[in-house]
Amino acid sequence: MKKLIEKLVTVSSPSGRESAIREVIVEEIKPYVDDMKIDPLGNLIAMKKGSSGKKLLFDGHMDEIGVVVTHIDSNGFLRVDSVGGLSPYMLLGSRLIFETGASGVVDVEGETAKELGETIKNLDYDHVFVDIGAIDKKDAENKAPIGTFGTYDSTFVDLGKRIVSKSMDDRIACAIMIQVLKELDKPKDDVYFVFAVQEEVGIVGASVAAFDIMPDMAVAIDVTAGPDTPKSFKRMGFKLGGGPTIKIKDRGSVSSARVVSRLKEVAEKKEIPTQYEVLIFGGTDARGYQTTGRGIASGTVSIPCRYVHSPHEMVDYDDVLNAVRLLKGLAEEGVE
Repeated sequence: MKKLIEKLVTVSSPSGRESAIREVIVEEIKPYVDDMKIDPLGNLIAMKKGSSGKKLLFDGHMDEIGVVVTHIDSNGFLRVDSVGGLSPYMLLGSRLIFETGASGVVDVEGETAKELGETIKNLDYDHVFVDIGAIDKKDAENKAPIGTFGTYDSTFVDLGKRIVSKSMDDRIACAIMIQVLKELDKPKDDVYFVFAVQEEVGIVGASVAAFDIMPDMAVAIDVTAGPDTPKSFKRMGFKLGGGPTIKIKDRGSVSSARVVSRLKEVAEKKEIPTQYEVLIFGGTDARGYQTTGRGIASGTVSIPCRYVHSPHEMVDYDDVLNAVRLLKGLAEEGVE
């Protein structure tokens, strides 16, 4: 799967600009699905036919955090704002790639050491700029005009048991779902695979993706902040390498007890290591499905991830493989 993961994470496709990653996913999955469509919002929805008459939905969002150009000064330096939850601190010293092909480096303004120190201490987007090597404003406007979207420009790194890249959030879920599609021969239920848009800016895609489907159960697949680094969040206990997590709750939703129980039953039957996750912040597309139509029993399977929303998100490869086993097992066993 590592080649597949690398292929997905290196595509630049932020919220609202998912066409590039969607095209890649379509090519990967079309030999393995019974039906596939793109809805008006841009969600890619694929289906594999089962026999029970029930419906199971898996969701992984295609988009990633990014920036958008808001202003260009007379010297050709760009000002940007975030697309999704991208802290300006994460941007410092990083490289960005824009949808026009322009690339640049991020720095912060300051005329004295004291001013620079104070600015960094209280950093916001008003003091961040991007240098794309433009010689003046006109040159910059030709390379990355106002309204141009961009993302981190970083590489995939294979550390053996651990792998690192931008946009593991949430391309790792896309890779997991693609792999499940490739391995799944006889699902019990009709299984819908939603590659959703605009999760990072407010769970937009998931709020409409299942409106016409109304599955019996929905499972979002996402990353969750790894609390296993020095001085990390002590109120959470999951870790990289301990298996995919079955979410109990986060700030956005409380997982359906039925979904939690079913995932645990499958994990125990298949002898798949899992962890429980109570996340003290954040949210996933599960919330979007819970509030769709008359309501859908929903939950989340997460991949523990260090350095979320940075250019270098880290996951454990065994956790990824075990997530494939868990979701494939659920599809084979059915929602009940």
